[in-house]
Amino acid sequence: MEGTAIPYKMLSLDPFSQWLGIEILECEIGKCKLGMTVRPEMLNSMQKAHGGITYSLADTAFGFAVNTNGRFAVSIETSINHIEALEAGDYITAEATLESLKNKIGFYIVEIKKENTLVALFKGVAYRTGKEWEDN
Repeated sequence: MEGTAIPYKMLSLDPFSQWLGIEILECEIGKCKLGMTVRPEMLNSMQKAHGGITYSLADTAFGFAVNTNGRFAVSIETSINHIEALEAGDYITAEATLESLKNKIGFYIVEIKKENTLVALFKGVAYRTGKEWEDN
């Protein structure tokens, strides 16, 4: 399967990411940029976006990017630093970029931004299986 088509297939099979309203903005091998709008039901008790919302967008961008290399890959370690609070109506993007790729391990950085402002930074390590993505 063509690597840049894999994130679209993954999104079509992912009801959680669909519920979040995630859209694919750009996709190339080793890189994926997603966007979404923070909705009122995504806020915490302080009326700010729950940290899990930013994390989920970043984790999805990471997952999509690491799979563009054509092999099934899953996260084995991730972390996030929250820098700025978000509110309902904010449109945010997450851009995952390959930093290092080995036979079994991939390391990615994901920048989460509101407009041009960095609001969170996510780091992820993925395990790459031997199973390849297929068109069906």
